[in-house]
Amino acid sequence: MTVPTLAVFKLASCDGCQLTLLDCEDELLALAGKVRIAHFLEASSAVAPGAYDLTLVEGSVTTPADAERVREIRARSRHLVTIGACATAGGIQALRNFADVEEFTRAVYARPDYIDVLATSTPVSDHVDVDFELRGCPIDRAQLLEVITAYLAGRKPDIPNHSVCFACKRRGTVCVTVAHGTPCLGPVTHTGCGAICPAYGRGCYGCFGPLGTPNLRALIPLLHRHGMDERAVERLLRTFNAPAFDKGVRS
Repeated sequence: MTVPTLAVFKLASCDGCQLTLLDCEDELLALAGKVRIAHFLEASSAVAPGAYDLTLVEGSVTTPADAERVREIRARSRHLVTIGACATAGGIQALRNFADVEEFTRAVYARPDYIDVLATSTPVSDHVDVDFELRGCPIDRAQLLEVITAYLAGRKPDIPNHSVCFACKRRGTVCVTVAHGTPCLGPVTHTGCGAICPAYGRGCYGCFGPLGTPNLRALIPLLHRHGMDERAVERLLRTFNAPAFDKGVRS
């Protein structure tokens, strides 16, 4: 019987989502008995050339080399899953999309002419076909294990598609907006974090990115009523998933 192969690749990112996989510990040991980890430089220098049955990609496409590399990865992967806000939405580095990258490079680097970078930071799905996107900054460990085991079993991952508000209700958390007037992105943010922030009395800041059809046009006036001006709302939306939320505002 052929053992399925798993590969993990990194583009522009902080490595946090790969560390989530390593933090699985006991679950990872059980998983290692079911797959052959063919490429995972965060864990081992041993590398197999592929093709790979399941490939996880962390990080956004920020350079011409990234764009070429992700096309090569896609060509060697039976299934490709992007993990984390960088890979699914461009990440916090996508704040460059709203500014002048050349101005940034001139300010930061002594020799900006050595810097070969794209004007925008974009999700992997802008460049190649993606079989599944797992959101979060970082991703949730249980959701990651569900995605991996689902593909090994030949089924679709069972990842909830509701908002953070549902998670608040399930854990019995009082709505911070209704009770305290605290601005919160929970109504438009994809579930997965367990509603941690509202449970500790602060509003959700959208680290799992927007729902498939976020009603931001309805939420933004509510944020204004709770004391946020246009600039404050912009800053709230432009964090880990800035391009995705921006697209929701414009749609």
